[in-house]
Amino acid sequence: MTELKKLEGATAIVTAAGQGLGEEIAKILAREGARVALVDINNQELQRVQSDIAAFGGTAMGFICNVTRSTEVTAMVQAVMSNYSTVDILVNVAGGFTQFAPITEIEEEEWDRVITLNLKSAFLCTKAVAKIMMDQRKGRIISIASGAGVGPRTHAPSYLPYGAAKAGLIGFGKLLARDLGEFGITVNTVTPGTTLTPRVRKVRDAASIEKIKMQNPMRSLVEPQDTAEAVLFLASPAARYITGVNLNVSAGNLIV
Repeated sequence: MTELKKLEGATAIVTAAGQGLGEEIAKILAREGARVALVDINNQELQRVQSDIAAFGGTAMGFICNVTRSTEVTAMVQAVMSNYSTVDILVNVAGGFTQFAPITEIEEEEWDRVITLNLKSAFLCTKAVAKIMMDQRKGRIISIASGAGVGPRTHAPSYLPYGAAKAGLIGFGKLLARDLGEFGITVNTVTPGTTLTPRVRKVRDAASIEKIKMQNPMRSLVEPQDTAEAVLFLASPAARYITGVNLNVSAGNLIV
């Protein structure tokens, strides 16, 4: 007897699906039967991830979209609906930053750029799918936050605009969970600790990574798959009454 997959028949949108956490999340949702709309600005990476998913028998389609622009987000969601007729799961992954700097050296334009990429993008994508989910009276909205948004860590300096945006994303999820609960929609965030993604390897040197690893209670760093598994749980029927939660996946470095 074939085991029923956890997300059989569901349609999921995953932003920043061309690499890192977004790629891992897209793949695990597809393995569990979801039809995945892969959203990114890099068409080459979208095609690669789509091919990888097709290779193991999953269903995915790439959509080029800058999720910081409302017109592009609206068009992307309309295209997803045209192809799949529904949106059951939204995973807001898009985000990040490229530097560390003290507040005295952060320009207004840089602040706006990081806040827009990490927080406004989630607002735009969530707004675009909310009416769909409200009408069908079901849905899962999951956003990827960061330990930087939970609080400062002495062993892992954070970038102020990024931490502020991720803290806002956690608050956004809690407020939205209350607003959308009556429609059968759950809203949660997943907060990884320092995770060995390509971006982390780019902005932190090997010594910094090793220091964080050894100061974690579990003496380890989280891999992208660990966060993807947490997202899968929140998207699955097992989490149908879990909402307004910020789930830490951190090998212990976000114990509060």
